[in-house]
Amino acid sequence: MFALDELLEAVVLLYIYTHIHTYISWTTFLKFLFLSAAGFTSMTEMTEIADMETIPGESNNQLALTTPEAHPIKRRKKKSMVWEYFTIENVSAGCRRAYCKRCKQSFAYSTGSKVAGTSHLKRHIAKGTCRALLRGQGQDNNQFITPYNPKMGGSEPPKRRYRSPSSPFIPFDQDRCRHEIARMIIMHEYPLHIVEHPGFIAFVQSLQPQFDKMSFNTVQGDCVATYLREKQSLMKFIEGIPGRFCLTLDMWSSNQTLGYVFITGHFVDSDWKLHRQVFNVVMEPYPDSHSALSHAIAACLSDWSLEGKLFSLTFNHPLSEAGLENLRPLLCVKNPLILNGQLLIRNCIARTMSSMAKDVLGAGQEIIKKIRDSVKYVKMSESHDDKFIQVKNQLQVPSEKSLFLDNQTRWNTTYQMLAAASELKEVFDCLDTYDPDYKLAPSMEDWKLAETLCSFLKPLFDAASILTTTTLPTIITFFYEVWKIHVDLGRSITSEDPFISNLAKSMQEKIDKYWKDCSLVLAMAVVMDPRFKMKLVEFSFTKIYSEDAPTYIKTVDDGIHELFLEYVALPLPLTPTYAEEVNGANNGKTNESHYGNLLSDHGLTDFDVYIMETNSQQMKSELDQYLEESLLPRVQEFDVVGWWKLNKMKYPTLSKMARDILSIPVSAAAPESIFDITDKQLDEYRSSLRPETVEALICAKDWLHFGSSDVSNALVKMEF
Repeated sequence: MFALDELLEAVVLLYIYTHIHTYISWTTFLKFLFLSAAGFTSMTEMTEIADMETIPGESNNQLALTTPEAHPIKRRKKKSMVWEYFTIENVSAGCRRAYCKRCKQSFAYSTGSKVAGTSHLKRHIAKGTCRALLRGQGQDNNQFITPYNPKMGGSEPPKRRYRSPSSPFIPFDQDRCRHEIARMIIMHEYPLHIVEHPGFIAFVQSLQPQFDKMSFNTVQGDCVATYLREKQSLMKFIEGIPGRFCLTLDMWSSNQTLGYVFITGHFVDSDWKLHRQVFNVVMEPYPDSHSALSHAIAACLSDWSLEGKLFSLTFNHPLSEAGLENLRPLLCVKNPLILNGQLLIRNCIARTMSSMAKDVLGAGQEIIKKIRDSVKYVKMSESHDDKFIQVKNQLQVPSEKSLFLDNQTRWNTTYQMLAAASELKEVFDCLDTYDPDYKLAPSMEDWKLAETLCSFLKPLFDAASILTTTTLPTIITFFYEVWKIHVDLGRSITSEDPFISNLAKSMQEKIDKYWKDCSLVLAMAVVMDPRFKMKLVEFSFTKIYSEDAPTYIKTVDDGIHELFLEYVALPLPLTPTYAEEVNGANNGKTNESHYGNLLSDHGLTDFDVYIMETNSQQMKSELDQYLEESLLPRVQEFDVVGWWKLNKMKYPTLSKMARDILSIPVSAAAPESIFDITDKQLDEYRSSLRPETVEALICAKDWLHFGSSDVSNALVKMEF
């Protein structure tokens, strides 16, 4: 006999269950009573037992449990997930069997009052014995019970996981999983061999045992396939670009002395948005040869069908005279020379500023080492750092900057370390009174020299930081930045301090070379800004060239008029997007009213010719009209590309020229490499891969990020 407390517990469990379900059968009631009293039944097990309940329509005796307000008894709908896969059929009197909807195999369900339950039905689906599910038939081809595999580790088999009614099964797809693994490897730069690592295999098998192992060759092929799909999509997008393309070339080295030319395209789309896309990564076995860059450019132009649409080239490193001469014939054949080729060969402003920063760091390397050692003393010990903060608080130094050690391969970190330490020099001077072990305090002369170094580095840092922003900086911004650096160095050269004067001369030689090569295109970009036009050019050149300024101003004015005439005489071939617009407009003309046709047929064409002849002396070009109009108010943030988009109907030809000029990049370096003072080098792992695989991995990563986020126009910020 069961104890009284066990019976009471069984009754309580039964009472709770009856608040969930409308009725239970006599058989189920007796099972509850017996198993609960024996201590074997929980609420979860009650629910599983209830899954064996009589299906609607049966006439078996039932124990109806209702409340006084209960409505007529309604049979409970089966909740077990197996009934999505099975149906119950009467085989004979008192005998029912469950039939799999997929493979039609039958299983015992009930004989008389004995019910077989659902566990064996779940095993049929979960264990993969249903052949129809293994062949991928149906839409619920997935495991809902994770089988235990002792080889995978773990002390206990995983518990069953039941699907809630609101979460449908997702069919397992091997091809989709391979595609996602390829995307993961590309986007996060994982090694291709990761799919063969035991840890990765164990992890994937724990998620989906049906997933087939992948080899290095398989995932390499999947990554290349992803690259080809993304490339096809980008090529289709590029076909509709109405303007010309600007290319930047960045040469990377490797441990095998091979060169890798990163070629990036810059352009404005039909919606007047600036884009920056990696086009190619070309391996050059002899990177120092004069033909290396020519070969890479030719491959890119052919690969993307850009012959005749190239507008400018920007190199991360200056070209030698021999390399330049080797490149010019290629451009003459493959691309019409814009402005006699003056816009094609340019230097990278990021590399120019990095070279100037190296001059500053080299001139002050001794004091920089002293300050670095002092910072290292403070930051490498928690107790030293605490004492430093204590002294700072007692002296009430207002600086909010924090000390940190620099990365000697990135000059911006050295500048920031010097700037922070200079603001905290009082703390360093007094630190030895609180910490007798500190004996590295720089002298007052050292701090004065550090402040001088910071005064040279700050303009470079401010200008280079613009290149690291998420928006694409326009070339207009750097006309002002380069001009300002040029003027500041000119003042420093006249200093009576020989250290300042000599350092300024060394830096000005490099900025002078950049200004000589690029001032024309920088000035032309400023002219395309309706807030400045030729006025800022005239003002800036007067500051730089003094009495020779009119000659240089005339060079810019003549150049921009000559370029405008080239756009009038040699318009680009119609892109598919623009051709559709023109065809649409022509089709619209065929539907003109009869009255409109009469007007065109009865002399108005001759009237237009008459107007042109009589006003030929007074007609002005779009460019002259634009230059003569008053300047727009100078606001701090101005979307110059958006302004030309709004005014393209007023200036149809000039707007095309502005679109191409404003897309010219001033830097060939990637945003994360702007402050590097060492050449970029491909890591050893990627250098070991095939050149085609390297290109696929690097380009596809850029394109996948491009597909997930829109590139916005840059706002030109200029303060005077």
